[in-house]
Formats: sequence, structure tokens, C-alpha cells
Amino acid sequence: MAHILLVEDDAQVGDLVRRYLEKEGLRVVWVRTGREALEEAWREKPDLVVLDRGLPDLEGLEVLKSLRALDPVLPVLLLTGKADEDSRVEGLLEGADDYLGKPFSLKELLARIRALLRRAGKEGRRRFGPLELDLEGRKAYLEGEPLKLSATEMNLLLALAQTPGRVFTREELLDRVWGPEFEGSERVVDAYVRLLRKKLKDDPHAPRFIETVVGLGYRFLGE
Repeated sequence: MAHILLVEDDAQVGDLVRRYLEKEGLRVVWVRTGREALEEAWREKPDLVVLDRGLPDLEGLEVLKSLRALDPVLPVLLLTGKADEDSRVEGLLEGADDYLGKPFSLKELLARIRALLRRAGKEGRRRFGPLELDLEGRKAYLEGEPLKLSATEMNLLLALAQTPGRVFTREELLDRVWGPEFEGSERVVDAYVRLLRKKLKDDPHAPRFIETVVGLGYRFLGE
């Protein structure tokens, strides 16, 4: 589980972001000052820092410089009410990896965090309600219990879950899971989706995870 250090002095924003990220399967430590942030970063070594630029004790860029001295490759996403181009450029030049202006969408914040974690090679797990995927270990857990999936079933699940909400055609899934040299029928995809649904306890008429898009293919329901 990725460890996020959230540095935000606004109690309402901080609590909202913390609860949302934790619901999405991330471990979040929330602090409200720059000094607390540096102490926590030294002690716990987070995988990523979400850093508000306007803090009560230290300016966000000062904290950013200290974080960079502590760990030159630590991913840092700056939050700020200053949306002008000069402010964005200044933050990026000081070493921020990404920049998000306030007010912001929680879904966009999560997407940017996941992108930075992937880039840093630290995005090992993803959670979709009761389903948790261990991407590095290639394991799946439903309501905390490990699922017994074959290699092909796991490959299919990961292919679908990689981009929640996107419709994959049977041809695309054949290419991703079975490879371009596979010469069998596209109906093999349907057969494996049925197997997956059974193990996921997923009702095709009221799906939690895998939805059939009539005439097109399948879509994974998630973020």
C-alpha cells in the first residue's frame, strides 16, 4: 500500500482528501505544518508528498527544497490557490513533479497521484471497493480473502482493471491477454469473463466489477 504524506493546513480540505485517498486504498498521514511535514518525511519516508504551498509556518517552496535535500527523487505534488502560469513554473523549477490548483477535483488529484506513483515504480496496489489488486505480486483479494485465479484469469482481470471505465473489445482483450499470435475464437474471452465473474461473485445483471457493453465488449467498473 502506497504511503502518502499530505501537508495541508485547511482542516476541511485535509480531512476530505485524507478520507477520499484512504477509501481508494492509500495509506495517508496528514500533517498541517511545514515543520511537521519535514519531521514525518524524515521518520517515515513516504512514497509521495501532497504539499500545500500556503502553510502557516513555512512557505511551501521552502518545504519542497528541504524535501528535495532529504530525498532527490521523492515525488511531490504541489497544491496551491495560485493558478497563474508564473506560480506554476516557479513550483516546477523548484523541483515539484506536478502542480494542481485549488479548488480541485478529488478524482483528478487521485489520478495525478497514481500517475506519479507509477512513474516512480511505487504503485503496487489498487482497490476497487471490496476488491484489491496487488499489481507487483499479481494477486487479487476479495473482501480480504485471496482469490485463486489462473494466470490467464489474472491477466484478463489486470487488463480490464488497468483502465476503469474504458470499453475493451474482445479483439483488444485477445491481443492483450492471449497475444497477437492467438488463432482461437473471440468467444474464449466470454468464457474467461464468466469464470472471473464466478470467482468475483459478480452478477452480470447487476455487476460490481465487469460490465458487458452490448455490441462492443467489456468494461471494468471502478474509479
